[in-house]
Amino acid sequence: MDEISKVVRLRQPEEIDDPLTTILRAGARRLLEQAIAAEVDAFLASMRDLKLPDGRDRVVRHGHGPERAIQTGIGPVPVRRVKVRDRGAEETGARIRFTSALLPRWARRTKSLDALLPILYLRGVSTGDFQEVLGALLGREAPNLSPSVIGRLKEDWAVDYVRWQKCDLSARRYVYVWADGVYLQARMEPTADCMLVIIGATPEGRKELVGFQVGVRESAQSWRELLVDLQARGLTTAPELAVADGALGFWKALEEVFPTTRHQRCWQHKTVNVLNKVAKSVQPAMKQDLREIWMAPDRETAQTALTTFEKKYAAKHAKAVECLTKDREALLAFYAFPAEHWDHVRTTNPIESVFATVRHRTVRTKGALSQETAKLMVFKLITAAAKTWRRLQGENQLPKVIQGVTFRDGIEVTETASQSAA
Repeated sequence: MDEISKVVRLRQPEEIDDPLTTILRAGARRLLEQAIAAEVDAFLASMRDLKLPDGRDRVVRHGHGPERAIQTGIGPVPVRRVKVRDRGAEETGARIRFTSALLPRWARRTKSLDALLPILYLRGVSTGDFQEVLGALLGREAPNLSPSVIGRLKEDWAVDYVRWQKCDLSARRYVYVWADGVYLQARMEPTADCMLVIIGATPEGRKELVGFQVGVRESAQSWRELLVDLQARGLTTAPELAVADGALGFWKALEEVFPTTRHQRCWQHKTVNVLNKVAKSVQPAMKQDLREIWMAPDRETAQTALTTFEKKYAAKHAKAVECLTKDREALLAFYAFPAEHWDHVRTTNPIESVFATVRHRTVRTKGALSQETAKLMVFKLITAAAKTWRRLQGENQLPKVIQGVTFRDGIEVTETASQSAA
């Protein structure tokens, strides 16, 4: 009698036994099928009045399309698209089609995954490694993430960028704007690209990407081109306040294009510039003294702290004092705006936090980004980050800023009865 051979298959290193994920995928498939079925039912109900000459419904179900896998955050989920048939198309010459909003005809990935890809790239993951990296999260069979697919995605990003550049801004207004230019050394390029970015705060308190352009350098001409482009797209109302670092090119261009906009110098940049002019042993104490200025509860206290700073450091650190005092008015402009907004308008952090990731990517790859790729990746990163930008506190104060209400030390100035009588 022959022995019965038993072959036990051992688990492979890359295989993970995760019943929870399996259950989630099965549940996701059922929910998606139910949602698409409800979508089709609603569509057919809207076409119920369309009849054939013999009284039958003109638009009816027509089975399902072939099964395909949609790549999601919990791995591939197999689905089948419901098909709809127009039985009167030949007679009328116009075919009625059904397009699912949940499952577009050519969809292969969820939109959340498409937004994740540029972030992974900027985090230092090469396009050739995407499938391996995401396979650990989405399953080893993770489809639709090959290098060629990523290359096509970058082409789509280029189209998105061109479309965004042409957006009409005539119906938009921005109370505050933040501007900054960040240099990135692209591969095989003799000079670093300067990416000019402008973020604006709407009257509702939301922050939006307003301007994005790559210039040869952070010059007045480059900034002027960007600001003039915004005007050409319909942004004719000047912002109330602009926040930026010490780049003279931006301030010169702003004076020409939006002369009524007030200037606020970024305290984060100014602190770094001042500290760079003194020895490291002096920096901790000086940094605390600078904090006493920009964190002062009112302008008078800030002026007093600034004067104290001058007296304390003028003898030994004249260059640091000069660096601070030459921009005195622009550094304290925020006191003429609502106190609820001070945390937002004293610094260009909304832009700096985004570019921290971009700098990380170029350092990791020693500048291995082409000029065009760098532009598209940064654009996609900013648009993805924009969804999580913190809204302005005290948005109820923004209409008052637009109306020209006077604020002193962050508090609205109201006329008393005696003042009105006088």
